[in-house]
Amino acid sequence: MSKLPINNTNQPKQTNGNGKANNMEDKLDPKVSIDMEAPEFKDFAKTMVDFIAEYLENIRERRVLPEVKPGYLKPLIPDAAPEKPEKWQDVMQDIERVIMPGVTHWHSPKFHAYFPTANSYPAIVADMLSGAIACIGFTWIASPACTELEVVMMDWLGKMLDLPAEFLACSGGKGGGVIQGTASESTLVALLGAKAKKVQEVKAQHPEWDEHTIVGKLVGYCSDQAHSSVERAGLLGGVRLRSVPSDNHRMRGDALEKAIKQDLADGLIPFYAVVTLGTTNSCAFDYLDECGPVGNKHNVWIHVDAAYAGSAFICPEYRHLMKGIETADSFNFNPHKWMLVNFDCSAMWLKDPSWVVNAFNVDPLYLKHDMQGSAPDYRHWQIPLGRRFRALKLWFVLRLYGVENLQAHIRRHCNFAKQFGDLCVADSRFELAAEVNMGLVCFRLKGSNENNEALLKRINGRGNIHMVPAKIKDVYFLRMAVCSRFTKSEDMEYSWKEVSAAADEMEKEQ
Repeated sequence: MSKLPINNTNQPKQTNGNGKANNMEDKLDPKVSIDMEAPEFKDFAKTMVDFIAEYLENIRERRVLPEVKPGYLKPLIPDAAPEKPEKWQDVMQDIERVIMPGVTHWHSPKFHAYFPTANSYPAIVADMLSGAIACIGFTWIASPACTELEVVMMDWLGKMLDLPAEFLACSGGKGGGVIQGTASESTLVALLGAKAKKVQEVKAQHPEWDEHTIVGKLVGYCSDQAHSSVERAGLLGGVRLRSVPSDNHRMRGDALEKAIKQDLADGLIPFYAVVTLGTTNSCAFDYLDECGPVGNKHNVWIHVDAAYAGSAFICPEYRHLMKGIETADSFNFNPHKWMLVNFDCSAMWLKDPSWVVNAFNVDPLYLKHDMQGSAPDYRHWQIPLGRRFRALKLWFVLRLYGVENLQAHIRRHCNFAKQFGDLCVADSRFELAAEVNMGLVCFRLKGSNENNEALLKRINGRGNIHMVPAKIKDVYFLRMAVCSRFTKSEDMEYSWKEVSAAADEMEKEQ
């Protein structure tokens, strides 16, 4: 441990009103350790790396869902922070005692809830480096590598998806990509850009209208299967959003056009539509090739939300699901869901970022620099000002896996989902509630919603696997998402046996 440096012996001591010295050197013992030095850090870090590897490699042995009750943690730790430093060895010991009893193990092959959140050793190491560099990359000059690596990584990623060149910075046009924190942020950023664009257009047509009048007429659109974050973006953006009825869980172009024409007839101003590729409920895909042209025809900003399923577009065989992408104004997916890049890393591309940049542009003197305009200042592309060096995670993962291995990871998960779906339809008690898409299986017991609610409660109560439900058109079903990079074929068999055993128990009781 380092010692507190006392180098100001020639400086006059500060005094309080009584003339007594109150300099910190009189209050602190120079022998007290206040920092962790490199040798100790190395020991601590090596021990933590060993713990992480041991945890992840044996994660399937842990109960996936904790059994604790709310408030479990408070009695396990002191009421206040320690006055004196503790040993890092004591902190390590407390991880199992305090933290692990309350952890839901998202990377267990037995975790099938929500959608996956990605995890890999290269991404973990990249986050270590990001934490060490610890820059706040809000402008180019704040850390040029932070900005420039992000520009290049977004181009790499866009090329992997075969995005149109208009979205890529390397095309030499207006387009480019940015790493947001979440897909929810991307939806809101796109909405605010679309809002600014439409307000400017309408002002040019109706100079007598003030901004409040225009915003009061704006209306956006999304499928009735869109994520709740779309509705939230409308609330935060101060605009109304209309839910468009889906056809077999998918939004079609004629339904979108019907809604737009009705609103135009009512004197409203359509400005924004979210097309979802891979809905949360059932991983359904809106018809982008139908909805996109409708948006273009009516000068409505088309934002594509492919938060989960977008990772699959690195595989050529799945790109037909993004047919019509050339009609979009913005596109987003989360490498931190399914592409082995740890949270948070939400990739967003815009054909014309100037609408977002101008909407968010607050440029105080202390953030100006001589290179403005020659490289992106990403603070203008996002809600917060500060941002971490997230591009490192992409760089490490893309280099240390390579595109072929990332494609293999996606395909493996899709095959596991098909395997689970086959097990489901082979049992006459069960049925699929939707087509098996990507790594998601939607299934249910034949019969009432109440029976399926009871089944899920029993499955999760057994604690061996974890799932969550969904409901479409008043039909309740269970979702089995393949989430872990450690998943094997036998894990699908194990999970189905858990489902089947829970159903057996219900039959016996009935």
